Amino acid sequence: MKQTPTSPIYGLMAEFDNPTALMHAAEAAYAAGYRQMDAYSPYPIEELAEVIGFPKTRVPLIVLIGGLMGGASAFSLCYWCSAISYPVVVAGRPFNSWPAFIVPTFELTILFASLAGVFGMLALNGLPLPYHPVFNVDRFSAVTRDKFFLCLEAADPMFDRTESEKFLAAQHPDFITEVPH
Repeated sequence: MKQTPTSPIYGLMAEFDNPTALMHAAEAAYAAGYRQMDAYSPYPIEELAEVIGFPKTRVPLIVLIGGLMGGASAFSLCYWCSAISYPVVVAGRPFNSWPAFIVPTFELTILFASLAGVFGMLALNGLPLPYHPVFNVDRFSAVTRDKFFLCLEAADPMFDRTESEKFLAAQHPDFITEVPH
């Protein structure tokens, strides 16, 4: 019997001693059809996001749009101040002398791009996240030191409590834990 997303557990979590075992378990889970899973490690593992099927990030596009908006707003402000609002004749130069606008335009481009990157990353990651069900597992605190975890979520259509536990046991974890909500 398949469990629904309203099941009393969040999922099942397997604990591994090394990143290679975690990678093999994640590859096997993805190959078996699990799509709603997450992996946790004490340090970043570059290939892990691809293995568990995370979509490509949209942060670079957000940074580009933020930078373009910053550059356009700075150039527009400089043009408005110099050519429209307060035109000053200096040695016969034109009011819209764009070389003078380069420094503020560059500065605001960098500022807006970096702010867009930070806030875009926070928004796309769903942060800040003060609570997550995996925090209910006592053994999970070892993820900050030397353990690696793979969590199969109960919301996954492939998730079945007994079959998923058998699947995780076949991956030879050190420990399998039920993650309560």
